Amino acid sequence: MNWLILFFAGLFEVSFTFCLGKAKEATGNETYLWLAGFLVTLSISMGLLVKATQTLPIGTAYAVWTGIGAVGTVLVGIFVFKEPTNFLRLLFLTTLILSIIGLKTVSH
Repeated sequence: MNWLILFFAGLFEVSFTFCLGKAKEATGNETYLWLAGFLVTLSISMGLLVKATQTLPIGTAYAVWTGIGAVGTVLVGIFVFKEPTNFLRLLFLTTLILSIIGLKTVSH
């Protein structure tokens, strides 16, 4: 169950980086709405991370959480913010995904 909680914590990490990216592009009052979304999703992500670390090793949980956030943020950057992609970027993204799976596999 805590692996599922950790997964959702990682998704909320992607959400707060998405809000940060949108706040960067926004103007006027819209900026404050995106920043509010950033704070809300950041709080949820951290709360879920704390909950997950109650039974999972903190080193593993933190590495998996940041890995999910990193992979998700790169994908959001590519698909939403039209960031460039190339073979090496996708290769390293793949190795990151495999590392996350590996950590989950060897952790209890």
